[in-house]
Amino acid sequence: MGIIINLDVMLAKRKMRSKELSEIIGITSANLSILKSGKAKAIRFSTLEAICKALDCQPGDILAFSET
Repeated sequence: MGIIINLDVMLAKRKMRSKELSEIIGITSANLSILKSGKAKAIRFSTLEAICKALDCQPGDILAFSET
């Protein structure tokens, strides 16, 4: 399965909408949707840093790895 994106979980915990997060971090809603769905092939460290700052979390709160 590979990398798992738990962005929806963190958004729910912070009571934030995807649109609001995309505006804060400076990416389009479409690109954030691709990231949330797990279809993104890569993420820039600057984007990951902006997400973590906006959601007050660590990268490990958003990303996980599963071999199954």
